[in-house]
Amino acid sequence: MARPELPIGTWGKIRTEKLGPNRFCARARFRDYDGKTRDIEATAATGPAAVRALKVKLRDRTTPNEDEITRETRLSTLAEALIDEITAEERLKPQTIHRYQTSLRTAILPALGNLRIREASVGRLDKFLRGIATDRPSAAKGAKVVLGQMFALAVRHGAIASNPVRDTGRLRKPRRKPVALTDEHLQTVRTAIRQWQQPTPGKPGPHHTGDLADIIDLMLATGARIGEILALRWEDLDLAAERPTLTICGTLVYVKGKGLFRQEWTKSDAGHRMLVLPRFAIGMLMARKLVAADNPNDAILTSRRGTWLSPNNVRRQWRQARADTGLEWVTPHTFRKTVATLINQEADTKSAAAQLGHASEDVTDTYYIAKPVLAPDVSDILEQLGVDIGADRGTNEPNPGHRKSKRAA
Repeated sequence: MARPELPIGTWGKIRTEKLGPNRFCARARFRDYDGKTRDIEATAATGPAAVRALKVKLRDRTTPNEDEITRETRLSTLAEALIDEITAEERLKPQTIHRYQTSLRTAILPALGNLRIREASVGRLDKFLRGIATDRPSAAKGAKVVLGQMFALAVRHGAIASNPVRDTGRLRKPRRKPVALTDEHLQTVRTAIRQWQQPTPGKPGPHHTGDLADIIDLMLATGARIGEILALRWEDLDLAAERPTLTICGTLVYVKGKGLFRQEWTKSDAGHRMLVLPRFAIGMLMARKLVAADNPNDAILTSRRGTWLSPNNVRRQWRQARADTGLEWVTPHTFRKTVATLINQEADTKSAAAQLGHASEDVTDTYYIAKPVLAPDVSDILEQLGVDIGADRGTNEPNPGHRKSKRAA
């Protein structure tokens, strides 16, 4: 009768052999996770030590694979394999891959790169992520996404049985209430930007252009993202229509090695939209059209060289402007939230979501619409606190029996 096969992941009798002075070898037959049975061995200075080393090796045994990703693979190598895979698959946008690489370079590899896959325990990964989240919640969230993809790759290649990132704790991201600009704020912003753009006598270097004020007006007129605004072309406008429109159909992105370019699609399918322009934006665009110089991209907003205007440069200019004018709390996204809040007040959340290019009204309502908490109307109950009961009796002491609880009544 044939000897029964070993169960998957188990080994047979361990045999020891003396190879020489202070050198012993321990061997055993191991049935790998691909169903094949292989001879596994380990050496040490004594027989018992060789057996112990072999048992550790058998415990951590994984099926050999062509890609050589095993429990002994370092996380730095695993990260390289992940980037190679997602780049070849082209399932992620180039800017997303660039974001992964930045997270690896600045956070993950300096702290974990020398660890082997088997050493990346749930507790160790959880401690790492929570350490980042203390000061940089968004960076921690990004690192968790990348680590999750890395260990998913290790699982697919048979290096580990389960993804340890899934069992790490949930990262708490501080909730920020949406803040919208009031009419007074808007006036302050516009005045401050106009003054900031004025040339300063005697100040070296090129003077500020009028682009920043126009960019802000376009964001307020559309609720579009800054990358979408800077990607606008004259062909995307229809100023001759009875109700002039603007079509959001692309965005500017930067990818390392490729530079800044116009992506011919928006962040999501819902982001591709046609918007009717308010009168103040129509006037500004017509004024720009009259003096606009030709450029190879047909861009509405360009650099001094006629190229695409970099979102990073605009953000940097805006940071300088708001620091010089005391508007540190106003960001480009504040204008999107202001648009969403106003449309929600005057129309509804569905219209606000469509204007901003959101597929979900919940996203707009939660993160973009500023709204005060409305308490229940208990003014009639609170009125009792203002009644001067003792005034009729010539005393200022309240009548303790006047206010009765609902239960006592």
